[in-house]
Amino acid sequence: MKLKIDITPDIVAMMREEVLAGERAVSTAMRQAGTNLKSAWRVQITGAGLGRRLANSIRAANFPKSGESLNAATLVWSNAPVIGGAHDTGPLIRSKNGFWLAIPTPAAGKSTRGGKITPGEWERRTGLRLRFIYRRRGPSLLVAEGRLNTKGRAVASRSKTGRGVVTAPIFLLVPQVKLTKRLDLARDAVRAADGVPGLIVANWVDR
Repeated sequence: MKLKIDITPDIVAMMREEVLAGERAVSTAMRQAGTNLKSAWRVQITGAGLGRRLANSIRAANFPKSGESLNAATLVWSNAPVIGGAHDTGPLIRSKNGFWLAIPTPAAGKSTRGGKITPGEWERRTGLRLRFIYRRRGPSLLVAEGRLNTKGRAVASRSKTGRGVVTAPIFLLVPQVKLTKRLDLARDAVRAADGVPGLIVANWVDR
């Protein structure tokens, strides 16, 4: 007696198709999770008033870079981790050499290299000398004698009579600064991770 069993449909083919469907679902879900987290971080940064430039430092990459896999992953990071991390943790900032932190006032203007201007750069740019004024209460000062231009910045005076010359505070001097925590990046990361299983199921069903 000879028996032959023919199983329809092909179970092996079905399992192969299910594995492929799983690879597509996981890969798609991880790409969506990475995109969602990148967008959430960028929205949070701009919402905190930290500017589009810092927001655009957020990047995302998917692995594998091509093809699909059950082990697919996504990586989201910042190209400015020091700045972003500082606003995320709210650290206490002290001077490296143990002296003062110089915080520029509006009269100091901005650095030509971007960011905060330093006392040395300010003196080189304006040709004026800064003078230290110690205050027992409140921050001490670095001041300069000059005039304020139409933008409110201190510049050298060309007056021979001294007309319009003022003593302008250029920098506030403080021993330390507590940076305000303005971001909560971990919150969005946890939400993105928690949403991955649902994304996998949704993409698997759609397939």
